[in-house]
Amino acid sequence: MTEVEEVRQEGVIAFDHVAMDPPIDTLVGLLARQAVSNPGREFLRFAEGSWTFGEVDEWTSRLAHRLVGEDGVRAGDRVAIMLPNVVQWPIAWLAILKAGGVAVPVNSSYQCADLEFVLRDSGARVIFTDAAHTRLVDEVRTANGDLAGIRIVEVASRRALAHYPADRPEVAISGDTLANLQYTSGTTGFPKACMLTHDYWVRLGWICAGAAGLGADDVVLTSQPFSYMDPQWNTSLCLTIGAPLVVLPRFSASGFMADVRRHRATFCYVLGSMPTLLYKQPPTEQDRDNDLRLVLCSAIPAALHAQLEQRWGAPWREIFGMTESGVDLVSLPANMADVGSGRLGQPVPTKKVRVVDPQGREVAEGESGELITSGSPMMLGYWNRPEDTAQVLRDGWLHTGDVAVRDAGSYRLVGRLKDMVRRGGENIASAEVERVLERDDTVVAAAVVGVPDELFGEEVKAFLQLAPGVEESRATAARIITGAGKQLARFKVPRYVEFVADFPRTPSERVSKPALKARAAEHPGITHDLQPPRG
Repeated sequence: MTEVEEVRQEGVIAFDHVAMDPPIDTLVGLLARQAVSNPGREFLRFAEGSWTFGEVDEWTSRLAHRLVGEDGVRAGDRVAIMLPNVVQWPIAWLAILKAGGVAVPVNSSYQCADLEFVLRDSGARVIFTDAAHTRLVDEVRTANGDLAGIRIVEVASRRALAHYPADRPEVAISGDTLANLQYTSGTTGFPKACMLTHDYWVRLGWICAGAAGLGADDVVLTSQPFSYMDPQWNTSLCLTIGAPLVVLPRFSASGFMADVRRHRATFCYVLGSMPTLLYKQPPTEQDRDNDLRLVLCSAIPAALHAQLEQRWGAPWREIFGMTESGVDLVSLPANMADVGSGRLGQPVPTKKVRVVDPQGREVAEGESGELITSGSPMMLGYWNRPEDTAQVLRDGWLHTGDVAVRDAGSYRLVGRLKDMVRRGGENIASAEVERVLERDDTVVAAAVVGVPDELFGEEVKAFLQLAPGVEESRATAARIITGAGKQLARFKVPRYVEFVADFPRTPSERVSKPALKARAAEHPGITHDLQPPRG
C-alpha cells in the first residue's frame, strides 16, 4: 500500500499530504470507488430526496449509455446543462463525463443572449434542460440556424432509464481528459470557457478536503447554483471523502442557518454578499445550536469576521482561487491571527504565488503588485482563445489580474486590474453588458462600471450616450434596462443609469473609464436608481 493510500484510508487527509498525487485521477473513478466501498452511504441530498453512492453510480451509468446510444455523444463532444438546483444536475454532469463528453454548465437564469453565446461558443451538440427552460432553448435554436441541430434532452428519472445497462460505458478517461468548459468572465472582455480536466476537479476536491480537515463523518452543504464552480468542487470533495452533499434550492439569508441546523451540516462555503446578508438577520437563541466545524469563504468582511465566528460558534476562514486556477491560497482553521485582518492565508502545497510589478519583477513585502500563481490545479487554457490564453498564462504563471500585497507571510487583495464588476459572488464582464445595452436603437454608446455597494461590494452602473432627440428621463432609463433584462441574467442588469453627452476616450478611441469615473465624481450628473429586486 502506498503512502497516499494509507493517508486516504485514515479517513481525513492531512494538509501536509495534499501535495501528493491523489490515488484516483478522474471523477468517474472516484464515484466508482465509493460505489464499491460505500454503496449504501448517502451521497446527494436535495429537496426532492436523497441518493446513495451506489444509486448515483447506477443512475449515471444508465444515462451515459443513453447519451452514447441515442444522442450520439462521443468522446470530446460538448453537452450543456441548463437546470436549477435539482438532483438531475450532478447526475447529468457525471453521466456526461462517463460518456467521455465535456460538460458545459449554463446558468439557469440566462436569457436568450447569454444562452445563444454559450451554445455557439462551446459548440454544444446536446443540452440537458427541463420543461421550464425548453421554450427558451427552442427560441434560441429557431432564431439561429447554426444552433438548430442542438438536441434537447429533458431530465429523466432513474426509473425511465431502467432499460439501459447499469455498468459504465467502455470509454477511455484519464486525469488529462477534458471534463468541463466552465464559463467565466476571465480577466477582460466577453465570457471565456476555462478548459478543466478530471485531474483539475479531483485535485481541487483533494486539496480542499485537506485544508478543511474533512472526512466521511462530515456533512457538506451548498446553496449556490450548480452551474457555478462551488457545488461542483463540493461534489468532488464529497466523492473524495465519502461524505454527503446537501444542496439547497437557492440561497436564502433568512433560512440558511436553519437549514444548516436541520441538515446537521459541518462544513459550508459562502462568498460575496452572503456573510453580510446572514449577519443582518435577527439573532436568535438557536444561532450557536449547529454542528458547523468550519466555514470557508471568499471575501469575508474584515469588520464582521470576529462577530461571524462568535455568533455561530465556528471558525470562518478565507480561501482564494479563480475558475482558472481552482485554489491558490487558504487560511487554515488554526490561523487565529487572520481573523479580521483581511489576509487570504498562505499558498496551498501544490501552488506557488508571487506579487509582481508590470515587468514581472517580484515586489517587496508591503508593496502592491499583480498576484500571479503557478502549480496545480490549473486550467488548460481558454477554449478556442489562444491569444487570451497566452495573455493570462505566461511562462507557467497565471496572471490573476488582482492587485495584492504580501503581509506577514500571507496575502491581502487591494484591488484589481480587470475591467469587471464584482457584484456579490458574481464576476460581470463590463463589455458583455455594454454589448447588450448598445443593441437598443436609442443608445449610441454605453460604458459599464462598478460602484461601491454596502451589501454586494459593487453594483452595476451604466453610463449611456443617447441618440439625438431621445429624452434623458427615468422612463427612458427604465425602458432600456428592461430590454437588457430580457437578454441578460438578472445579476448582470445595471441598477444605476446616468446619461452623458459624450465619453472621454483614449487615443485608440476606446472609452477611458478612469477619466469617466473622475469626471462623474467631479461633475456628477443625475443617476437613476432603478433598484431591481435584491438577490
